[in-house]
Amino acid sequence: MVAKKRSKPVKKKPTAKSLKVAEKGLARKPIKKSSSDPLDPARIREILKRLNFEYPNPKCALTHTSAWELLVATILSAQCTDVRVNIVTPGLFAKYPTPQSLAAATPEQIEPEIRSTGFYRNKAKSIVGAAKKIISEFGGKVPTEMEKLLTLPGVARKTANVVLGSFFGIASGVVVDTHVHRLSRRLQLTTEDDPKKIEQNLMAIIPQEKWIDFSHQLIWHGRKLCIARKPKCAECPLENICHAGDKTWSSVPVDKTAKL
Repeated sequence: MVAKKRSKPVKKKPTAKSLKVAEKGLARKPIKKSSSDPLDPARIREILKRLNFEYPNPKCALTHTSAWELLVATILSAQCTDVRVNIVTPGLFAKYPTPQSLAAATPEQIEPEIRSTGFYRNKAKSIVGAAKKIISEFGGKVPTEMEKLLTLPGVARKTANVVLGSFFGIASGVVVDTHVHRLSRRLQLTTEDDPKKIEQNLMAIIPQEKWIDFSHQLIWHGRKLCIARKPKCAECPLENICHAGDKTWSSVPVDKTAKL
């Protein structure tokens, strides 16, 4: 009898999605420790590892040269994009370069300079008020303690964390902006909706030395890939460990009950 030749297996043609996965290095082995717990320490470590690889040196997107400029820019960034703030602040700081110069101005004088950032009346009052308090109580310098920063008009924990972390390198907490709020819920790192509670949840599971970078990494990830209306899941380095219910493409089961 003549031995039959074995037919070679037919190779499937790669799809556009599978090519994207390969390009981004998403065809990784799953983390060794399998668990249905989204807060499994092994999963948290893997998320941090992949974010570090994708965004190795994350920086604050707000343009600044001093702690005062960063404080003002962060106050202006409320309900406004960083891009818009970076367009507005050069002109503002050219006219009012120091806390002293802004403390001597009236909110009405500031309003035209910051109008395009939205809520400009309240923001003008906050900036002038913060400048006056920094002059009168803190010797003209932005304080480096959370408790003191929170006494400034227009400053809540998010703004204080941005200034302390991005300028002074002090990991006092986790910045919870709209991106961190959304992504931390998508990744099932929290089920809370209140920013203060989300911050407390993240501080409990993320090592303190990672707090500053982690915030920036989630912010950049939210802008670059995990876009609110249409996340680019096929290009995401976290795709195969993310089970968000509204993924646009998935190689793993999604959790339709997850709060997003």
